[in-house]
Amino acid sequence: MDSTRIFSAGEADRTQWVGADSDPDRTQFAPPAAGADLDATQYAAPPTSSVTLQCLVENAYAPAARNAPAHLLVQVQAPATAYGRRLPLNLCLCIDRSGSMEGEPLDFVKRACAHVVDLLDPNDILSIVTFAEDIEVVMPARRVVNRQLIKEHIQRIDTGNTTNLYDGLLTAGRQIASVQSPAYLNRLLVLTDGEPTTGIRDFQSIVGQVAELKGRGISVTALGFGPDYNEELMAGIARRSGGNYYFIARPELIPEVFRKELESLLTVVAKSLRLQLHLTRWTQVRQVYGLQPSYHPRGVTMDLVDLERGALISALVEVELQRRPAGTYRVAQAQLTYDDLASGRTQQVSADAVVEFVTDESRLLEGINPVVQREVEVARASRHLERTVMGMKTQALSSAAAIAELERTQALLTAQGRLEQAQEVTAAIHSLRRGDSGAEAEKTLMGTILDLEQGQRKA
Repeated sequence: MDSTRIFSAGEADRTQWVGADSDPDRTQFAPPAAGADLDATQYAAPPTSSVTLQCLVENAYAPAARNAPAHLLVQVQAPATAYGRRLPLNLCLCIDRSGSMEGEPLDFVKRACAHVVDLLDPNDILSIVTFAEDIEVVMPARRVVNRQLIKEHIQRIDTGNTTNLYDGLLTAGRQIASVQSPAYLNRLLVLTDGEPTTGIRDFQSIVGQVAELKGRGISVTALGFGPDYNEELMAGIARRSGGNYYFIARPELIPEVFRKELESLLTVVAKSLRLQLHLTRWTQVRQVYGLQPSYHPRGVTMDLVDLERGALISALVEVELQRRPAGTYRVAQAQLTYDDLASGRTQQVSADAVVEFVTDESRLLEGINPVVQREVEVARASRHLERTVMGMKTQALSSAAAIAELERTQALLTAQGRLEQAQEVTAAIHSLRRGDSGAEAEKTLMGTILDLEQGQRKA
Protein backbone atom coordinates (compact mmCIF):
# COMPACT_ATOMS: atom_id res chain seq x y z
CA MET A 1 0.00 0.00 0.00
CA ASP A 2 1.51 3.25 -1.12
CA SER A 3 -0.65 6.13 0.04
CA THR A 4 -3.96 7.21 1.51
CA ARG A 5 -6.52 8.99 -0.64
CA ILE A 6 -9.21 11.25 0.76
CA PHE A 7 -12.31 11.51 -1.46
CA SER A 8 -14.45 14.64 -1.55
CA ALA A 9 -18.20 15.41 -1.52
CA GLY A 10 -20.32 12.32 -0.81
CA GLU A 11 -17.29 10.16 -0.07
CA ALA A 12 -15.70 12.56 2.42
CA ASP A 13 -15.80 10.05 5.27
CA ARG A 14 -14.15 7.25 3.33
CA THR A 15 -10.46 6.43 3.42
CA GLN A 16 -9.22 4.14 0.67
CA TRP A 17 -5.81 2.53 0.20
CA VAL A 18 -4.58 2.78 -3.36
CA GLY A 19 -1.65 1.38 -5.30
CA ALA A 20 1.01 2.88 -7.53
CA ASP A 21 -1.02 2.35 -10.70
CA SER A 22 -3.95 4.49 -9.54
CA ASP A 23 -5.02 7.88 -10.86
CA PRO A 24 -1.99 10.21 -10.42
CA ASP A 25 -4.14 13.34 -10.51
CA ARG A 26 -5.77 12.61 -7.18
CA THR A 27 -4.28 14.16 -4.05
CA GLN A 28 -2.49 11.49 -2.04
CA PHE A 29 -1.16 11.44 1.51
CA ALA A 30 1.32 9.32 3.39
CA PRO A 31 -0.39 6.64 5.53
CA PRO A 32 -0.98 7.27 9.24
CA ALA A 33 1.41 5.90 11.81
CA ALA A 34 1.16 2.22 12.61
CA GLY A 35 -1.37 1.53 15.34
CA ALA A 36 -3.17 4.85 14.93
CA ASP A 37 -6.94 4.86 15.52
CA LEU A 38 -8.35 5.64 12.08
CA ASP A 39 -11.86 6.20 13.48
CA ALA A 40 -10.85 8.78 16.08
CA THR A 41 -11.52 12.45 15.36
CA GLN A 42 -8.34 14.51 15.57
CA TYR A 43 -8.50 18.12 16.78
CA ALA A 44 -5.69 20.63 16.58
CA ALA A 45 -4.62 21.89 19.98
CA PRO A 46 -4.96 25.63 20.56
CA PRO A 47 -1.72 27.54 20.11
CA THR A 48 0.20 27.72 23.38
CA SER A 49 3.52 29.09 22.15
CA SER A 50 4.61 32.50 20.91
CA VAL A 51 7.53 30.84 19.09
CA THR A 52 6.57 29.84 15.56
CA LEU A 53 8.01 27.08 13.39
CA GLN A 54 7.84 26.43 9.68
CA CYS A 55 9.42 23.81 7.45
CA LEU A 56 9.91 25.08 3.91
CA VAL A 57 10.80 23.02 0.85
CA GLU A 58 13.10 24.25 -1.90
CA ASN A 59 10.52 23.27 -4.50
CA ALA A 60 6.83 22.54 -4.07
CA TYR A 61 7.17 19.90 -6.81
CA ALA A 62 9.49 16.92 -7.27
CA PRO A 63 9.83 14.37 -10.07
CA ALA A 64 7.84 11.21 -9.40
CA ALA A 65 9.85 9.01 -11.78
CA ARG A 66 13.36 9.53 -10.35
CA ASN A 67 15.29 10.34 -7.20
CA ALA A 68 16.10 14.03 -6.70
CA PRO A 69 17.97 16.15 -4.12
CA ALA A 70 16.07 18.87 -2.27
CA HIS A 71 16.68 21.33 0.55
CA LEU A 72 14.48 21.72 3.61
CA LEU A 73 14.65 24.99 5.54
CA VAL A 74 13.39 24.97 9.12
CA GLN A 75 12.81 28.45 10.55
CA VAL A 76 12.20 29.26 14.21
CA GLN A 77 10.76 32.73 14.80
CA ALA A 78 10.59 34.62 18.10
CA PRO A 79 8.08 37.39 18.81
CA ALA A 80 9.31 40.93 18.19
CA THR A 81 7.76 42.34 21.36
CA ALA A 82 8.52 41.45 24.96
CA TYR A 83 6.08 39.33 26.92
CA GLY A 84 6.26 38.39 30.58
CA ARG A 85 9.27 38.94 32.78
CA ARG A 86 12.76 38.02 31.58
CA LEU A 87 14.45 35.02 33.15
CA PRO A 88 17.14 35.98 35.70
CA LEU A 89 20.74 35.37 34.63
CA ASN A 90 23.21 33.03 36.29
CA LEU A 91 26.34 34.60 34.84
CA CYS A 92 30.04 33.95 35.41
CA LEU A 93 32.78 36.24 34.10
CA CYS A 94 35.93 34.18 33.52
CA ILE A 95 38.84 36.57 32.92
CA ASP A 96 42.41 35.99 31.75
CA ARG A 97 44.81 37.87 34.06
CA SER A 98 48.06 36.52 32.60
CA GLY A 99 51.04 38.86 32.30
CA SER A 100 50.12 39.99 28.78
CA MET A 101 46.88 41.52 30.14
CA GLU A 102 48.79 43.96 32.35
CA GLY A 103 48.06 47.65 31.99
CA GLU A 104 45.46 49.01 29.59
CA PRO A 105 43.82 45.67 28.64
CA LEU A 106 43.07 44.70 32.25
CA ASP A 107 41.95 48.25 33.05
CA PHE A 108 39.33 48.07 30.29
CA VAL A 109 38.28 44.58 31.43
CA LYS A 110 37.64 45.95 34.92
CA ARG A 111 35.61 48.77 33.43
CA ALA A 112 33.60 46.27 31.37
CA CYS A 113 32.92 44.05 34.39
CA ALA A 114 31.73 47.06 36.38
CA HIS A 115 29.36 47.94 33.54
CA VAL A 116 27.96 44.40 33.61
CA VAL A 117 27.25 44.83 37.32
CA ASP A 118 25.26 48.00 36.57
CA LEU A 119 23.14 46.20 33.95
CA LEU A 120 22.14 43.33 36.25
CA ASP A 121 19.43 43.46 38.90
CA PRO A 122 19.05 41.80 42.34
CA ASN A 123 17.35 38.74 40.83
CA ASP A 124 20.46 37.92 38.79
CA ILE A 125 23.35 35.76 39.99
CA LEU A 126 26.94 36.81 39.23
CA SER A 127 30.28 35.13 39.87
CA ILE A 128 33.77 36.22 38.79
CA VAL A 129 36.72 33.88 38.19
CA THR A 130 40.20 34.86 36.98
CA PHE A 131 42.93 32.62 35.63
CA ALA A 132 46.69 32.88 35.19
CA GLU A 133 49.03 30.13 36.43
CA ASP A 134 46.52 29.72 39.27
CA ILE A 135 42.77 30.20 39.51
CA GLU A 136 41.10 32.77 41.74
CA VAL A 137 37.41 33.04 42.59
CA VAL A 138 37.17 36.81 42.89
CA MET A 139 33.51 36.57 43.83
CA PRO A 140 31.54 33.34 44.34
CA ALA A 141 28.07 33.07 42.84
CA ARG A 142 25.72 35.50 44.59
CA ARG A 143 22.86 37.85 43.88
CA VAL A 144 23.72 41.30 42.56
CA VAL A 145 22.63 43.27 45.63
CA ASN A 146 25.61 45.36 46.75
CA ARG A 147 26.97 46.71 43.46
CA GLN A 148 29.65 48.84 45.09
CA LEU A 149 31.12 45.88 46.99
CA ILE A 150 31.23 43.80 43.79
CA LYS A 151 33.06 46.61 41.97
CA GLU A 152 35.60 46.79 44.79
CA HIS A 153 36.30 43.07 44.31
CA ILE A 154 36.77 43.69 40.57
CA GLN A 155 39.26 46.51 41.14
CA ARG A 156 41.48 44.18 43.20
CA ILE A 157 42.12 41.88 40.22
CA ASP A 158 45.86 41.82 39.45
CA THR A 159 47.94 40.13 36.77
CA GLY A 160 49.84 36.85 37.07
CA ASN A 161 52.10 35.13 34.56
CA THR A 162 50.87 32.19 32.44
CA THR A 163 47.45 31.13 31.06
CA ASN A 164 45.56 28.15 32.53
CA LEU A 165 42.39 28.36 30.44
CA TYR A 166 41.17 24.81 31.13
CA ASP A 167 41.05 25.15 34.91
CA GLY A 168 39.61 28.65 34.59
CA LEU A 169 36.67 27.26 32.61
CA LEU A 170 36.33 24.32 35.00
CA THR A 171 36.12 26.59 38.05
CA ALA A 172 33.75 29.02 36.34
CA GLY A 173 31.44 26.15 35.37
CA ARG A 174 31.36 24.99 38.99
CA GLN A 175 30.34 28.45 40.14
CA ILE A 176 27.39 28.45 37.77
CA ALA A 177 26.47 24.88 38.70
CA SER A 178 26.47 25.75 42.41
CA VAL A 179 23.17 27.62 41.95
CA GLN A 180 22.01 26.04 38.70
CA SER A 181 18.25 25.92 38.32
CA PRO A 182 15.69 25.99 35.49
CA ALA A 183 14.72 29.38 36.92
CA TYR A 184 17.93 30.91 35.51
CA LEU A 185 19.53 31.45 32.12
CA ASN A 186 23.08 30.13 32.53
CA ARG A 187 25.97 31.75 30.65
CA LEU A 188 29.74 31.76 31.06
CA LEU A 189 31.73 34.62 29.46
CA VAL A 190 35.41 33.84 28.98
CA LEU A 191 37.94 36.44 27.80
CA THR A 192 41.55 35.67 26.90
CA ASP A 193 44.32 37.28 24.87
CA GLY A 194 46.56 34.29 24.25
CA GLU A 195 47.09 30.56 23.86
CA PRO A 196 46.78 28.26 26.89
CA THR A 197 50.32 27.94 28.26
CA THR A 198 49.88 25.85 31.41
CA GLY A 199 47.54 23.13 32.67
CA ILE A 200 45.60 21.11 30.09
CA ARG A 201 46.21 22.84 26.76
CA ASP A 202 45.00 20.64 23.90
CA PHE A 203 42.01 21.63 21.78
CA GLN A 204 39.99 18.44 22.24
CA SER A 205 40.17 18.50 26.05
CA ILE A 206 39.17 22.15 26.33
CA VAL A 207 36.35 21.92 23.81
CA GLY A 208 35.24 18.59 25.31
CA GLN A 209 34.91 20.23 28.71
CA VAL A 210 32.80 22.99 27.17
CA ALA A 211 30.55 20.37 25.54
CA GLU A 212 30.05 18.86 28.99
CA LEU A 213 28.99 22.28 30.28
CA LYS A 214 26.49 22.52 27.43
CA GLY A 215 25.06 19.18 28.50
CA ARG A 216 24.41 20.74 31.92
CA GLY A 217 22.61 23.72 30.41
CA ILE A 218 25.55 26.17 30.44
CA SER A 219 26.49 28.03 27.26
CA VAL A 220 29.89 29.68 26.87
CA THR A 221 30.55 32.93 25.03
CA ALA A 222 34.18 33.27 23.93
CA LEU A 223 35.84 36.68 23.68
CA GLY A 224 39.26 36.81 22.07
CA PHE A 225 41.32 39.96 22.58
CA GLY A 226 44.30 41.09 20.53
CA PRO A 227 46.34 39.34 17.83
CA ASP A 228 47.74 36.35 19.74
CA TYR A 229 44.82 34.20 20.93
CA ASN A 230 43.79 31.00 19.15
CA GLU A 231 40.67 31.89 17.15
CA GLU A 232 39.99 28.28 16.19
CA LEU A 233 39.91 27.31 19.86
CA MET A 234 37.70 30.23 20.88
CA ALA A 235 35.29 29.66 17.99
CA GLY A 236 35.27 25.95 18.88
CA ILE A 237 34.31 26.81 22.46
CA ALA A 238 31.38 28.92 21.25
CA ARG A 239 30.33 26.38 18.61
CA ARG A 240 30.24 23.37 20.96
CA SER A 241 28.36 25.20 23.70
CA GLY A 242 25.90 27.29 21.68
CA GLY A 243 27.44 30.58 22.79
CA ASN A 244 28.75 33.57 20.86
CA TYR A 245 32.24 34.47 19.66
CA TYR A 246 33.77 37.95 19.51
CA PHE A 247 37.08 39.26 18.22
CA ILE A 248 38.15 42.38 20.15
CA ALA A 249 40.91 44.15 18.25
CA ARG A 250 41.62 46.99 20.70
CA PRO A 251 41.33 47.25 24.50
CA GLU A 252 38.95 50.23 24.40
CA LEU A 253 36.39 48.00 22.62
CA ILE A 254 36.18 45.52 25.51
CA PRO A 255 33.40 47.34 27.45
CA GLU A 256 31.28 47.70 24.30
CA VAL A 257 31.51 43.98 23.50
CA PHE A 258 30.59 43.06 27.09
CA ARG A 259 27.59 45.39 26.84
CA LYS A 260 26.48 43.91 23.51
CA GLU A 261 26.67 40.34 24.82
CA LEU A 262 24.81 41.12 28.03
CA GLU A 263 22.05 43.01 26.24
CA SER A 264 21.54 40.03 23.93
CA LEU A 265 21.23 37.76 26.98
CA LEU A 266 18.60 40.05 28.47
CA THR A 267 16.40 39.53 25.38
CA VAL A 268 16.49 35.70 25.30
CA VAL A 269 12.93 34.31 25.16
CA ALA A 270 13.63 30.58 24.72
CA LYS A 271 16.49 28.27 25.70
CA SER A 272 17.43 24.59 25.33
CA LEU A 273 16.10 24.48 21.77
CA ARG A 274 16.21 20.99 20.26
CA LEU A 275 15.09 20.47 16.68
CA GLN A 276 14.18 17.01 15.43
CA LEU A 277 13.57 16.42 11.75
CA HIS A 278 11.56 13.22 11.22
CA LEU A 279 11.68 11.89 7.67
CA THR A 280 8.94 9.82 6.11
CA ARG A 281 9.42 6.78 3.92
CA TRP A 282 11.37 7.39 0.70
CA THR A 283 13.17 10.44 2.13
CA GLN A 284 16.81 10.38 3.30
CA VAL A 285 19.21 12.96 4.79
CA ARG A 286 22.21 13.86 2.64
CA GLN A 287 23.78 16.63 4.75
CA VAL A 288 23.12 19.26 7.42
CA TYR A 289 24.67 22.69 6.91
CA GLY A 290 26.59 24.38 9.71
CA LEU A 291 25.08 22.73 12.78
CA GLN A 292 26.38 19.67 14.63
CA PRO A 293 23.68 17.04 14.09
CA SER A 294 23.14 13.60 15.53
CA TYR A 295 21.63 11.13 13.08
CA HIS A 296 19.06 8.43 13.73
CA PRO A 297 17.39 5.93 11.39
CA ARG A 298 14.50 8.17 10.33
CA GLY A 299 15.92 11.64 10.71
CA VAL A 300 18.29 13.99 12.47
CA THR A 301 18.46 15.98 15.72
CA MET A 302 20.10 19.41 16.17
CA ASP A 303 20.61 21.64 19.20
CA LEU A 304 20.04 25.31 18.41
CA VAL A 305 21.31 28.46 20.11
CA ASP A 306 19.18 30.41 22.59
CA LEU A 307 16.47 32.38 20.81
CA GLU A 308 16.44 36.15 21.28
CA ARG A 309 13.43 38.42 21.00
CA GLY A 310 12.64 39.29 17.39
CA ALA A 311 15.19 36.79 16.05
CA LEU A 312 14.94 34.10 13.39
CA ILE A 313 16.96 30.86 13.53
CA SER A 314 17.37 28.87 10.31
CA ALA A 315 18.46 25.25 9.91
CA LEU A 316 19.16 23.98 6.40
CA VAL A 317 19.14 20.27 5.52
CA GLU A 318 19.69 18.59 2.17
CA VAL A 319 17.65 15.44 1.60
CA GLU A 320 17.09 12.97 -1.19
CA LEU A 321 13.50 12.50 -2.31
CA GLN A 322 13.20 9.02 -3.76
CA ARG A 323 10.89 8.22 -6.64
CA ARG A 324 7.32 7.27 -5.78
CA PRO A 325 3.79 7.26 -7.26
CA ALA A 326 2.62 10.70 -8.33
CA GLY A 327 0.72 12.61 -5.66
CA THR A 328 1.13 14.91 -2.65
CA TYR A 329 3.15 13.60 0.29
CA ARG A 330 4.44 14.79 3.60
CA VAL A 331 8.20 14.20 3.27
CA ALA A 332 9.28 15.43 6.72
CA GLN A 333 8.05 16.81 10.00
CA ALA A 334 10.06 19.32 12.04
CA GLN A 335 9.50 19.18 15.79
CA LEU A 336 10.95 21.81 18.13
CA THR A 337 11.16 21.40 21.90
CA TYR A 338 12.29 24.36 24.01
CA ASP A 339 12.03 26.04 27.40
CA ASP A 340 9.77 29.08 27.20
CA LEU A 341 11.26 31.67 29.54
CA ALA A 342 8.07 33.68 29.98
CA SER A 343 5.85 30.77 31.03
CA GLY A 344 8.60 28.68 32.63
CA ARG A 345 7.32 25.61 30.80
CA THR A 346 8.74 23.26 28.20
CA GLN A 347 6.90 23.77 24.92
CA GLN A 348 6.72 21.84 21.67
CA VAL A 349 5.71 22.95 18.17
CA SER A 350 5.80 21.10 14.86
CA ALA A 351 5.52 21.80 11.15
CA ASP A 352 5.25 19.60 8.06
CA ALA A 353 7.12 19.70 4.76
CA VAL A 354 4.81 18.72 1.91
CA VAL A 355 5.79 18.07 -1.72
CA GLU A 356 3.74 17.18 -4.78
CA PHE A 357 5.42 14.51 -6.91
CA VAL A 358 4.61 15.03 -10.58
CA THR A 359 5.08 13.18 -13.85
CA ASP A 360 5.30 16.43 -15.83
CA GLU A 361 8.75 17.77 -14.88
CA SER A 362 8.13 21.07 -16.64
CA ARG A 363 6.16 22.02 -13.51
CA LEU A 364 9.35 22.02 -11.43
CA LEU A 365 10.16 25.55 -12.58
CA GLU A 366 6.86 26.78 -11.11
CA GLY A 367 7.48 25.58 -7.56
CA ILE A 368 10.83 27.14 -6.62
CA ASN A 369 10.86 28.81 -3.18
CA PRO A 370 13.21 31.85 -3.29
CA VAL A 371 13.48 31.99 0.52
CA VAL A 372 15.03 28.52 0.62
CA GLN A 373 17.23 29.22 -2.37
CA ARG A 374 18.65 32.30 -0.63
CA GLU A 375 19.56 30.22 2.42
CA VAL A 376 21.24 27.64 0.20
CA GLU A 377 23.36 30.42 -1.32
CA VAL A 378 24.28 31.71 2.15
CA ALA A 379 25.29 28.19 3.25
CA ARG A 380 27.50 27.84 0.20
CA ALA A 381 29.03 31.25 0.90
CA SER A 382 29.85 30.11 4.44
CA ARG A 383 31.63 27.01 3.18
CA HIS A 384 33.49 29.06 0.58
CA LEU A 385 34.55 31.43 3.35
CA GLU A 386 35.89 28.50 5.39
CA ARG A 387 38.01 27.38 2.44
CA THR A 388 39.31 30.92 1.97
CA VAL A 389 40.33 31.22 5.63
CA MET A 390 42.05 27.84 5.47
CA GLY A 391 43.92 28.98 2.36
CA MET A 392 45.04 32.10 4.21
CA LYS A 393 46.22 30.12 7.25
CA THR A 394 48.19 27.62 5.17
CA GLN A 395 49.45 30.37 2.83
CA ALA A 396 47.97 28.48 -0.10
CA LEU A 397 46.35 31.80 -1.06
CA SER A 398 48.28 35.00 -1.62
CA SER A 399 46.91 38.21 -0.15
CA ALA A 400 45.62 39.29 -3.58
CA ALA A 401 43.93 35.92 -4.17
CA ALA A 402 42.35 35.99 -0.71
CA ILE A 403 41.00 39.50 -1.33
CA ALA A 404 39.48 38.37 -4.64
CA GLU A 405 37.78 35.39 -2.96
CA LEU A 406 36.51 37.54 -0.10
CA GLU A 407 35.09 40.13 -2.51
CA ARG A 408 33.02 37.40 -4.17
CA THR A 409 31.75 36.21 -0.79
CA GLN A 410 30.99 39.77 0.31
CA ALA A 411 28.95 40.41 -2.84
CA LEU A 412 26.97 37.19 -2.36
CA LEU A 413 26.20 37.92 1.31
CA THR A 414 25.10 41.45 0.41
CA ALA A 415 22.84 40.13 -2.34
CA GLN A 416 21.23 37.70 0.14
CA GLY A 417 20.59 40.41 2.73
CA ARG A 418 23.26 39.30 5.22
CA LEU A 419 24.55 42.83 5.65
CA GLU A 420 26.19 42.39 9.07
CA GLN A 421 28.26 39.44 7.87
CA ALA A 422 29.04 41.25 4.60
CA GLN A 423 30.40 44.18 6.64
CA GLU A 424 32.65 41.81 8.60
CA VAL A 425 34.04 40.41 5.35
CA THR A 426 34.60 43.98 4.15
CA ALA A 427 36.55 44.73 7.34
CA ALA A 428 38.74 41.69 6.69
CA ILE A 429 39.38 42.87 3.12
CA HIS A 430 40.43 46.31 4.39
CA SER A 431 42.78 44.66 6.90
CA LEU A 432 44.49 42.67 4.14
CA ARG A 433 44.76 45.72 1.91
CA ARG A 434 46.51 47.61 4.71
CA GLY A 435 49.17 44.93 4.59
CA ASP A 436 48.35 43.39 7.97
CA SER A 437 49.71 39.91 8.66
CA GLY A 438 46.31 38.33 8.08
CA ALA A 439 45.76 37.38 11.73
CA GLU A 440 43.19 40.14 12.28
CA ALA A 441 41.30 39.19 9.12
CA GLU A 442 41.28 35.50 10.09
CA LYS A 443 39.95 36.28 13.58
CA THR A 444 37.20 38.48 12.15
CA LEU A 445 36.18 35.89 9.56
CA MET A 446 36.06 33.09 12.14
CA GLY A 447 33.24 34.98 13.83
CA THR A 448 31.48 35.50 10.49
CA ILE A 449 31.59 31.77 9.76
CA LEU A 450 30.20 30.91 13.20
CA ASP A 451 27.38 33.45 12.85
CA LEU A 452 26.37 31.93 9.52
CA GLU A 453 26.57 28.39 10.94
CA GLN A 454 24.39 29.15 13.95
CA GLY A 455 21.77 30.69 11.69
CA GLN A 456 20.36 33.32 14.06
CA ARG A 457 19.60 36.82 12.82
CA LYS A 458 17.08 39.55 13.40
CA ALA A 459 13.98 38.92 11.31
